[in-house]
Amino acid sequence: MSNAVQFDVSQVGGNASEDIKRLLGDPEAFFNSFQKPGQVQLLNAFGRDIERRMKVTEISILKKKEEPEKLGGRAVMEIEVQEDMVNGGGNIHGGCSAFLIDTASSFALAALSLYQSGTIQPSVSQALNVVYHSPATVGERLRLVNTTLSIGKRAESVRTEIWNITHHRLVASGVHIKMAPSAPPKASL
Repeated sequence: MSNAVQFDVSQVGGNASEDIKRLLGDPEAFFNSFQKPGQVQLLNAFGRDIERRMKVTEISILKKKEEPEKLGGRAVMEIEVQEDMVNGGGNIHGGCSAFLIDTASSFALAALSLYQSGTIQPSVSQALNVVYHSPATVGERLRLVNTTLSIGKRAESVRTEIWNITHHRLVASGVHIKMAPSAPPKASL
C-alpha cells in the first residue's frame, strides 16, 4: 500500500485512528492492496474508474445506539454522477447503485475489523438487497453512508444509504451481507 502511506488523512473526518484512515482513505490503494504479488493489474476491470473517483470523507468507530456494548463501523464516501454511471434515461443506473453499495459497504466492515483485530478479514458477497428511491443525474453529488449491522464468525452485514447531496433526497438504500470465502478446492492429480 505505498499510496496509502502518502495519503493525507486530514481530509477524512471521523474518530478512527490515523492508521485506519491511512489504510482506508484512498479507495484505489485499498482495492489494490488485495492484489496478489505478481498478478497483472487489469486496466479496465469492472468499476475501476468509478472506484478511483470515490472520496472517503469519514471513517468512525461508534457505539451502537441500540446496543451500547456493541461497536459499529461507519464509512462515508462521496462521488459525482458521471456519464459512465447512468442508464439510457440519463439517471444513475440501478446496477451502478448496487455496485456503489457493494463497494462502499466494505469500508465500514474493514474499519471495524481493523479497529477490533488490526487486520481486514476477507469476505465475499452473499446477498445484496437494494431499494431504489429517486433518480440522480450527471453532475449531481452523492453521499454513501455505510454502517455495520452485525459481524459474526462467517457472515457480516452492512446498511448503505445513497443520498443525493444536490437535491437532499435518498437515491437508494441497501443491505449487503458478506461471508468468509470458502477455501479453494484442492487440485486433483
